[in-house]
Amino acid sequence: MCELLGMSANVPTDICFSFAGLMRRGGEIGPHRDGWGVAFYEGKGLRCFHDANPCHSSAIARLIEQYPIKSENVICHIRQANVGGVSLANTHPFTRELWSQYWAFAHNGQLTDFTPSTGPYTAVGDTDSERVFCHLLNTLASRYTAPPALEALTHTLSDCCTPLLKLGVCNLMLSNGDWLFTLCTSKLHWITRRAPFGPAQLSDLELEVDFKQHTTANDVVTVIATEPLTSNEHWQAYEPGEWMLWHKGEIVHRGVLPTGQ
Repeated sequence: MCELLGMSANVPTDICFSFAGLMRRGGEIGPHRDGWGVAFYEGKGLRCFHDANPCHSSAIARLIEQYPIKSENVICHIRQANVGGVSLANTHPFTRELWSQYWAFAHNGQLTDFTPSTGPYTAVGDTDSERVFCHLLNTLASRYTAPPALEALTHTLSDCCTPLLKLGVCNLMLSNGDWLFTLCTSKLHWITRRAPFGPAQLSDLELEVDFKQHTTANDVVTVIATEPLTSNEHWQAYEPGEWMLWHKGEIVHRGVLPTGQ
């Protein structure tokens, strides 16, 4: 199954440290060798990198590992193909435009007998993940002509995701560059780093960083990942069915969907 990595921060922050740990799971110490991708928001712009090759041996991934692109919202994905072949069109994150905003989406899991809603958004590749993304956007576009208030948005997203839970595993990340929406049905963890900052040691690589040397007292940075990436920090686990909306590193809305349906 695929692995997800996301970041929400109150200041532009690079994800080089976390990406270095995830990169090794992309075909070197993990089975996720069927492509990878990452999306960085920079203001209203969206900088995306994709590769259908294994992340751990990708020249593009090595660039991302060493190039400190700073962003407040990031979505990253390493793929172990279940539905859809290994191709660039099937690599996450997927992107579309809605309400003059770039939206990015990544998914971990597999859904059985999923039928997306119809509308202007259709899949380019042949993954159920991209169809879920289009399903969410078609639902939002049919209900609102402009961005709704966050409370209404999260209500619509959670209502739209509820029927998916009975179809299989559906861990996902969705962002428009201002916020990051996350949903867990099986496995997802998060950690919020704030002052006083300290050192962190990657679990899958002999690499340590002292965040105190790279941050200010006002910085808030949350990292969300399928599996914890560090060995000396306390990561919190999502509950099955739990969703959270992150803004500038903080939880602004959260809830738990009924998983027994």
